[in-house]
Amino acid sequence: MVQEARSWLRENSTLGYFLFAQSVLLAGAGASVLTYFTRLDVRVTTMEERGASYTVNRMDEMKLAIAKLQQDIAKNEDQIKLIRDVMTRRLNINP
Repeated sequence: MVQEARSWLRENSTLGYFLFAQSVLLAGAGASVLTYFTRLDVRVTTMEERGASYTVNRMDEMKLAIAKLQQDIAKNEDQIKLIRDVMTRRLNINP
């Protein structure tokens, strides 16, 4: 019986190598999936700990930045209008 098993393994060594490589690949894929879900759990836990106040604070910061940009845009538009008025006055062109 043992002799038959050994001879079968010798004859089908390629199949044995293939099955071994496949098991290593599956173990690696399992470890990768486990790592992904662990990282996902950490991210969710972090978001739960920070809570809504963190998100509201970040949104307020963004609103302030947007308001400043809008003020800068208005200021630049006023300067462009002034330059246009000065340039058209010198050329005697009525827009």
